[in-house]
Amino acid sequence: MSTATAEAPFWMTGNFGPVEETIDAVNLKVTGEIPRELNGRYFRNGPNPNKNTSADWFLGEGMIHGVEIQNGKANWYRNRYVETPLLDVDVITNENRMVPGNSLANTHIVGHAGKVLALQETQVPIEMTKDLETVGPYSFDGKLNGAMTAHPKICPITGEMLFFGYGIMPPFLTYYRAAPSGELVQTEIIDVPAATMVHDFAITENHVLFLDLPMLWDIKKFGKPGIPVSYDESYGARIGVMPRNGKSGDVKWFEVDPCYIYHTMSAFERGSSIVFHAPKLTGYTSVGMTNPPIPKLHRWTLDLKNGSVKEEQVDDLGVDFPVISPDLVGLAHNYAYAAEFDPTGVPYILGYHKYDIETGSRTCHKLQNGRTGSEASFVPAANGKDQDDGYLMTFVYDPDEKASELVIMNAKEMTDEPLARIHLPARVPTGFHGSWIPDMN
Repeated sequence: MSTATAEAPFWMTGNFGPVEETIDAVNLKVTGEIPRELNGRYFRNGPNPNKNTSADWFLGEGMIHGVEIQNGKANWYRNRYVETPLLDVDVITNENRMVPGNSLANTHIVGHAGKVLALQETQVPIEMTKDLETVGPYSFDGKLNGAMTAHPKICPITGEMLFFGYGIMPPFLTYYRAAPSGELVQTEIIDVPAATMVHDFAITENHVLFLDLPMLWDIKKFGKPGIPVSYDESYGARIGVMPRNGKSGDVKWFEVDPCYIYHTMSAFERGSSIVFHAPKLTGYTSVGMTNPPIPKLHRWTLDLKNGSVKEEQVDDLGVDFPVISPDLVGLAHNYAYAAEFDPTGVPYILGYHKYDIETGSRTCHKLQNGRTGSEASFVPAANGKDQDDGYLMTFVYDPDEKASELVIMNAKEMTDEPLARIHLPARVPTGFHGSWIPDMN
């Protein structure tokens, strides 16, 4: 596997590097059998530098890779840039990517209320069609005046989409709630002392959890390449808990040991406490993606009555990109999944682990023969009886074939042999986040 060299960082080499062509392919070859209940599209977002070397893995222009599945067949694969003004810029800088509307749109793609939204956390969403054509900026009928996180949460009970946005200038953190129809029904500024890079958050049935962690925006770095943030443990670290329809004054803050969290796994209520799981990064000596600490799964138990916090390390393995069933977001659950990262620090994904979150025990789907993966999405099985009845879906790169596959795994059994491998005529670069967006009846 290629790694960083003196001439090129890891995100410009091997399967991290960009692809140059957009492709349309139909009637894709399948090894194994696609479950016939899967009807929809799998979309995955990620950076694909268009004209120049990217100064950070996070700063390439967004490209969506998609596969349509219907009735046991893989109808098509296609890849498309999210068309924003930054595609026409010769050099992307911190200044021009902060201009309203200049979204890299490179981090996630989600579906809600009939909309497909490409997301990048410092800008408004970009609406896409189900065929991956760009519609344009989406502002919830003008009600969203700031940025939107790339990690919104969709409540399986109410159908609401809950999200937040952060600002480099005040307001530093704003919470939003969108109805199942897509109407933005709540906007609430959350009082925090500084501008921090808040990548993710969590929800429970009745609460939202905010992460106020010591990755701070640094104005002195704005004229330099890369993301202008600094990790400063003297800022401290807190987890805030607020009722989902609450106000800033309702937030209960819990002091925790300094760390950084890119992605939350889950949160749920247990009596008077909230149980929160996430891969935790400790001792962030650099803020680029050159040598980040290895994330390890932790559990925090936040007691809302007495204000106490109990923190436990669940596993010593380096994992991230956690996922649970979308039917269980915010609810008590037994199982969760995470991708195993290469311990060298270069974020190759070597396999996928299914966790019993109470005991920390896990079973694994290991990628073989130098194959590497991307984040997996959980797709619940139709009429499933158990929480783990479903499928994990992800792109996997085969270095021997110099091409990628969409792999569908049995999420209950997690054997090394997938249920189906959909062969693609191209390479899908290692990227960020994706979603299974089912056909609507």
